[in-house]
Amino acid sequence: MNFEDYETLPTQNSITHMTAGAIAGVMEHCVMYPLDSVKTRMQSLRSAHNGSIVETFRYMVQREGLLRPIRGMSAVVVGAGPAHACFFATYEQSKHTLSQLTRHRHDHITHGLSGCLASLIHDAVSNPTEVVKQRLQMLNSPYRGVWECARHVYRAEGLRAFYRSYGTQVTMNVPFQAVHFVTYEWCQSRLNPTRGYEPRAHLTSGAFAGALAAAATTPLDVCKTLLNTQERGAEGLVGAAGLVLRTSGPRGFFKGVAARILYQMPAAAICWLTYETLKHALNTVELSEESSETSTAGSSLACATLRLAAAEVPATTLTRT
Repeated sequence: MNFEDYETLPTQNSITHMTAGAIAGVMEHCVMYPLDSVKTRMQSLRSAHNGSIVETFRYMVQREGLLRPIRGMSAVVVGAGPAHACFFATYEQSKHTLSQLTRHRHDHITHGLSGCLASLIHDAVSNPTEVVKQRLQMLNSPYRGVWECARHVYRAEGLRAFYRSYGTQVTMNVPFQAVHFVTYEWCQSRLNPTRGYEPRAHLTSGAFAGALAAAATTPLDVCKTLLNTQERGAEGLVGAAGLVLRTSGPRGFFKGVAARILYQMPAAAICWLTYETLKHALNTVELSEESSETSTAGSSLACATLRLAAAEVPATTLTRT
């Protein structure tokens, strides 16, 4: 499949992007969920034994059970599918539109801006499930399941609780996705200049983009965790930042940075590979169907032409007689 088939055609098909994006999002979050739980626990102000990734994971398994690191995964399954479907569809459509408007003269700006727009939609869909997920991940969480947690939060704190961290989430994810997409597209231009389906290039580009974006936005992720879990009643980004500074000092803004990078590298690689693979497969099927329809139409036209020619032969013979 050449560049025009792979890049131009998929941009017109939002269903392809939404399907591929939903599956990619669920795969990404489920496979890497245990490390996400470790990251959340390391960022907590009240968790014990959270000095390193190994120490935190060992403590969770030994003291709270083997399945503790995957508690709350069902919330991710519910939220990641729709959020990533909207995310990739918005990104592809924005990239296509902006590329046409700029005539591909400012691709880095186009990719970054498209990522920012996609992030706004993604966060609006995923923020409630992020709140539930992180409350279930906390040490001594009183909730037994996703729905119990969601009901309790709604009754005790109202609908606002599910979007208390939305401003911080957007403040974090807009630069995160801008860095992520610009880096991914830049890596693709170096590793995969033809922009065809190249699994190794997608994996490498995704991993590098995820690691760089994760490291750059860890301080905001720490603040977001405090707002979602409501440790010590943090309110707003400024309030959360002040709480981190008072309790842990400047180093507190980078709590869990290693876990976050180790989470985002394979997560982004899995997400991009899954997305590009499904996009490639779905569009190969679409192209095959279009080719089949074209072939069928051509055959029908040929048959009609032959029948018409056959009908004209006797008339011509009679005229000559």
